[in-house]
Amino acid sequence: MVKSEGAAKFNNPFIPLRHSNFRYYFFGMIVSQTGSWMQNIAQPWLAYRLTDSPFLLSLVSALQFLPVLFLSLFAGVFVDRFPKKKILMFTQSCFLLITMSLAVLTWLGKVRYWHILITSTLMGITNTLDMPSRQSFVIELVGKDDLMNAIALNSAVFNVARIFGPALAGVIMANFGPALCFFGNSLSFGAVLISLFLIKPYQVERKPPAEQKIIANIREGLVHIYQNKILLSTVIIMAVVNLFGMNFQVLVPVYTVQILKKSEVTFGLLMSFMGFGSLGGALLTASISRAGPKRFMLYVVPFINAGALMLVGILRSYYLVAVILSINSFFNMMLMASANSSMQLNTTNEFRGRVMSLYTMVFAGISPFGNVFAGAISNRFNAAVGFIACGAALLIVMTPLYYVLGKKVGKV
Repeated sequence: MVKSEGAAKFNNPFIPLRHSNFRYYFFGMIVSQTGSWMQNIAQPWLAYRLTDSPFLLSLVSALQFLPVLFLSLFAGVFVDRFPKKKILMFTQSCFLLITMSLAVLTWLGKVRYWHILITSTLMGITNTLDMPSRQSFVIELVGKDDLMNAIALNSAVFNVARIFGPALAGVIMANFGPALCFFGNSLSFGAVLISLFLIKPYQVERKPPAEQKIIANIREGLVHIYQNKILLSTVIIMAVVNLFGMNFQVLVPVYTVQILKKSEVTFGLLMSFMGFGSLGGALLTASISRAGPKRFMLYVVPFINAGALMLVGILRSYYLVAVILSINSFFNMMLMASANSSMQLNTTNEFRGRVMSLYTMVFAGISPFGNVFAGAISNRFNAAVGFIACGAALLIVMTPLYYVLGKKVGKV
């Protein structure tokens, strides 16, 4: 009896790999995400070294996500109307060209701060269409039964890349400069294009949005979310968490230079430690995915996040900071996987694109405001104060939400 209960709690996290479509996608994404993390390390480091300003660095990250805020809802209608595979082939091709242009400029020594701003904005515009398409494409690769498991395993891919990409980028930058990181990222998008070419998506029954004005389609999707308490609470909490709790692309590079007095190698290693933590969270989530999304994650993890951020601001030891960031990332990944699954499992195929576009908006579109907040505080004081301010703000906002939203959704 004990054995059967244990089996009910844990399952093989690699079950989605029995689907050939997911295997193609899985291995293509490993290559692509590794390249993306190399760029995620090289780009902010280059921007900070060109400007020596935490605030100007925050603008780079802000512009990469600002288009998501304004265009996501429109993108959701588009995603619901057209085949997601074709949309992804278009967006991945755009990513390849955008990153290649930055790589060439950097390699030739012609790169300027405004070049980074432009490429970040173009990446953000493309991401607006790419992110909800990828999120809602997973069900066409594995079906509904393996959806949560596939989402968690997909997160594991992201975090395997998050381990090796930053460490590799730090070593490459220290020895060859950032251009090689950008070239690697550009070429990695080719791996996704090859995998997409091989994929034959499952036919998912869906009802495209009615042929009416786009605004009416958007309103219909928003009403659907508003009337579903689980969707609404998930959106609100993730908006708050992403506003104050996910500003690492701005804070960590500045913290590395200002507080730890270290180089790009240390920056890369800190981000890799975060990847280790996130990978553990993703694999654990995949192992317990048959039990369904863990609602209490939405209400507990943000407080862990807040405490970890404030603790990092107090600490001055590289090793302790690395451990705290890793533990924080472990819980954050479980939070994000649960939130993503809650959004997809509590909607219908008809609304999935619009629901995930709103999720994308709060997941990435809110980031610019948090980035600017963290950058402004760090610019006025230092990165340690930036960490403390973000953690304190998250704690202050989440406390009333815990009581208000917890009661609306029920027991957590």
